[in-house]
Amino acid sequence: MTKRSLTPDEARAWARVAASVKPIGRKAADLEALTEALGAGPTDPPAAPASEPAKAAKPKTPKAPGPPAERSGEKRVRRGKLSIAASFDLHGHTQASAARALPAFLEHQQAEGARCVLVITGKGREGQGVLRRNFLIWLESPAARRLISGYAESHPKHGGSGAFYVFLRSANA
Repeated sequence: MTKRSLTPDEARAWARVAASVKPIGRKAADLEALTEALGAGPTDPPAAPASEPAKAAKPKTPKAPGPPAERSGEKRVRRGKLSIAASFDLHGHTQASAARALPAFLEHQQAEGARCVLVITGKGREGQGVLRRNFLIWLESPAARRLISGYAESHPKHGGSGAFYVFLRSANA
């Protein structure tokens, strides 16, 4: 890749892109200082210098709150070092009945001392099934956070993207 300077048209295009991105932290102050140094007003997009290419900010995908996906736990299950204590199949449940039954199942398994359970959600059409989507939303809730330490999509032998390993916290914790 050669290092060439931007043409005036490219510099204007990058300036529009940079103006549409709201940086956070230290970079926000840098952008304000650059805007002031270039003499651009608050409504004018900052002009990128023509001699050096402007760096486009990479948009960060927001991380879903809640328990992290636990890759190490998934590996331990796949290698047989952590057994699946029980499984719960959401097929045949409505959204409402699954929302009631799933927490009860997880609480019961936690009380029994289980460390890992398999929850089968099904894939749905194009991987966007209602129960699968709602299951992931439920895992982000405060009620779920007190029960589980993490989760991971299951290995293909356990259902692949249509099932999840759910790692339960110790009942004593």
